[in-house]
Formats: sequence, structure tokens, C-alpha cells
Amino acid sequence: MTVRWEADADVLVVGTGVAGLTAALHARRLGLRVLVVTKGAAEDGNTRWAQGGVAVVLAEPASSAAAVDSVDRHVADTLAAGAGLCDESAVGGIVGAGPTAVTELIDLGARFDAAADGGGLARTREGGHSAYRVIHAGGDATGAEVSRALLAAARDGGLAVLERHVAVETLRTPAGAVAGLLVLDPDGSPGLLRAPAVVLATGGIGQLYQATSNPDGATGDGLALALRAGAVVSDLEFVQFHPTVLYSGPASRGRRPLITEAVRGEGAVLIDAAGDRVMAGVHPMADLAPRDVVSAAITRRLTEAPGGVDDHVYLDATHLSGPAFRRRFPTVFAAARAAGVDPAVAPIPVAPAAHFSCGGIVASTEGRTGVVGLYAVGELARTGLHGANRLASNSLLEGLVTGRAVAEAVAADLAACLLGGPTESVDAVLPAEAVADRPVLQRVMSRHAAIGRDAAGLATATAALDDCSVVRPLRTPELVADAALALVARLLLLAASSRTETRGCHVRHDHPGRDDRHWRRSLPARLDVAGQPILVDPISLKGVA
Repeated sequence: MTVRWEADADVLVVGTGVAGLTAALHARRLGLRVLVVTKGAAEDGNTRWAQGGVAVVLAEPASSAAAVDSVDRHVADTLAAGAGLCDESAVGGIVGAGPTAVTELIDLGARFDAAADGGGLARTREGGHSAYRVIHAGGDATGAEVSRALLAAARDGGLAVLERHVAVETLRTPAGAVAGLLVLDPDGSPGLLRAPAVVLATGGIGQLYQATSNPDGATGDGLALALRAGAVVSDLEFVQFHPTVLYSGPASRGRRPLITEAVRGEGAVLIDAAGDRVMAGVHPMADLAPRDVVSAAITRRLTEAPGGVDDHVYLDATHLSGPAFRRRFPTVFAAARAAGVDPAVAPIPVAPAAHFSCGGIVASTEGRTGVVGLYAVGELARTGLHGANRLASNSLLEGLVTGRAVAEAVAADLAACLLGGPTESVDAVLPAEAVADRPVLQRVMSRHAAIGRDAAGLATATAALDDCSVVRPLRTPELVADAALALVARLLLLAASSRTETRGCHVRHDHPGRDDRHWRRSLPARLDVAGQPILVDPISLKGVA
């Protein structure tokens, strides 16, 4: 393989979401030479699509509903949503660091909505939260504002960003430490980026499914790259389906507009085609139950419909006047109107769609993985914060906190000479991997590995994936993405087949009960010497930090 160009840095950050940009900005402040790499434009990260807000307990003046809140309550809500699989230390550390991280973001120029009474920032409540602690921007455009502020700081600070280049493989030293990345430009021309530290912040895996709230770039590239480098992953079976994504017909595919949970926080309720409440009697928190509970309830209601023909329910927010809805939720209002629905006079058609991967690369809250020089933050990292189901609006919080922490970890590891060196001799080899037919993959994953699963369906999906896959050199960005989806799908199916219980986002129709005696533990996995997914001893989760 002929390499067309090379570049050097102290740290490479892959991804321009909240975690990646926070890491890059802080590493730059610490005096490191930083290069950010993204396979799209800098603005294409998943962060800008986040609507609800940032879950955080701030000390500033608040309404009486928010004033009774505390970090301990936020921790307790997170642990409850995680269904027994959260790491309590990780939860406490990330939630406790939230106020400082949000204050630093505001200092960078992020503008959050003010409370109507002038008492500090406006707060709302979302599913699984016991208090009004979710701050938001632009009504329902929090992610867009967070992304804007971070990108503006990056540009003002002269942060180097290499756009439209996809990371294909890690460079490794003879001792196995990371020494940089092999990347491809849009035309498939290869380049080498040499650095002793690589921070992966590439986001989620929503494109495994036919319907998702994630952008087109959410193809699990970072997970696949880390697995091939020898990293351990865990909890991939826990894919959170957001219960309220705008339904636009049975033939709709790809990213669909999200209807933020905050709409239910303002009093909207889910109803079926007959007008009956979906969540009545299902959970004490009713329509504000954790997302896995609401998505599962919607799925059950649809399968119980006469003839089983219904494929969506409705979100009734007609109690809000038209101007009030438009002011509070301008993004949702625009999406609904584009679909021909006026939320002020008619319920919004909604259905669950793939939204967030609760698992990922096993990493400490500082981003360290089991591979020297490889770090992971954000959605593709499994820190123990989310467990079996993410609490609403904890994702932006996680990105802000761990993004800062990973920059400090890289700086400390470099100073202690714990990493490899970009000047060491390394071989750059373009990998050949199994590439699946994406429409087939998305169809079988949506049918057999979405909200409801069973052994027969998971086996069918695994066989179909094998049948539609062909080993090919990863010569183009498209092949890199399709290979990543195929590999991540195999790991997810392996874990989902092995976990014979129902917990959090993972619903097994053939094992409907939660089994704490045998399954209150994670299922770490990696690739064996032949590149095949295998489960490993849970002890692998310990000592990563």
C-alpha cells in the first residue's frame, strides 16, 4: 500500500461530538499538539441532534420544584434506570463533576434557556428523573447549541480539524502500543497520522437499524477499530430505543426526527389509535417512566392491536396552545408541521427507534482502555454510567465530564512516559474485513435484535448476517462503515443471545424475567486471534483504569 501523506501530533481525537471536542479543547489548553479527525464535516457530529438537554444539579437559584434536588438524587435516578448494571463509582464521579463541566461550557459561550421568573436557568423533567434538573437551550435544540459553542471555541482557538477522513486502523508499535492511525480521504487515498495517543469519540451505532434518531455517520466505526486493536467491549446488547420518534410511514428508513422526552415532561401523554392511554397502570411514573419501560409498553400495545396492524401510537400534546408549543419546542413543531401534523390540534404519530448504545469499549471514566495509547469517551465508551439503560439527558453530561477527564489522562500518561512513540517504526496495512449488505443487515437487526428478542430470531439474524457478508479490503469510506456495522452486529448478537433474561433495554420474549442471581453482571467480549467475536471472563472489566 502506498501512503500518500503523513502528519504528526501528540494526540489524535476522532469525532466532533461533545466528548471529542471537549477532549480536544482541553488537551489544547494543556499544551498538547492536537489533531481532530472526522469522517464528515466538523458540524456532522451526533451531538447537534440532541434535543432534551443536560441533566445536571446546579447550585444556582432554582424554582421550588428544582430546589429540592441533589447530586445524590441524580445518582439514585441513574442507578435505578441502569437496572443493576451501573458502576456506582463511575455514576457518582460523573454526576458529581457535572456542575463544573456545565459551568465551563457556559464560560465557553453556550447559552441555556433562562427560567421565566428570572430565577436562573429553566429546568424541565424527563423520563426516569425524580426532579426538574434538565437544563436546555433553544427550547428543544440543546445539542445544536452545545455543538455551536464547542465548534466556535475550536475555531477561535485554531484547533486543527481534518474533515472527511475516516479512521481505518490503528498504527501499533512492536510492543503493541498505539502509534497513530491509518486514514482514508473521500477518494480512498490513504494517509498516516502519527501520535502516541488516540482518543475515540465516534458516537453510536444507530445505523444498525432501519429506523433511528442517529445521523448517517453512526455506523460504529470507532468500536470496530478498537476491537481490531485488541480492546474489550461490553454491554452492547443494551441498545436504547427512544419511545417517541416521528412516525412517517412504514417505508421510511434512516434517521427520523426525534420528539424529545421533554414534551412528555410538559404534560403530553401517549395514546393508541383508540385514544386510550398507553402508559396507564404500566409504571408509577406513567408517561415519564424510563425509556426502556415506555418503548416496551408501546411495542406491547402495538402487538395487541386488533389484527396486529398498528405500527405506531400518538403523542397527545394538544393541552399546550399552538404558540406555547412552538415557543418551547420549535424543532419538534417544525418537524411535525413538515409531516403535515399541527401538534396544537392533533396528536403526533410516533414509534420507537434506535437511539443510544448503552455499552461500548470498556473504559475508565478518564477514557483509558486496555490498549496502551487508546482512549474512548462518549457514547462508544462503556464507563459504567449507563448500565442496562441510560437515564435521559445523561449523555451530554457524560461527554462534557469524560471529555475533560480524558485530556488530563492523556497529558498525565505522556508526561509519565507510559505511551508508545509516533517515531517508532510501524507497519501500515489496509485491513480486509467481512462487509455485510447494509439493507439486509438493517432489516434482520430491526426484525430480530431490536426491542423484543428471542433465541430463534437472534440465531436467524446471525445466519443472515453470515450469508450476506463478503471479506473485502477496506479501500473506501463506505466499505469501512459497512464492515464496522457487520462486526458490531456480530458482537451485539453474541451478547444478546447469551443474556437469557430481560433487563433494561434488553427484552427477551423467551426469558421475560429479570434474573439478578445469574445476570447482574456485564458480558465483556473481544476478538480472538482469528478475528471472531468471543465472550471473555468478566474479570476483564476490572483494572482497566
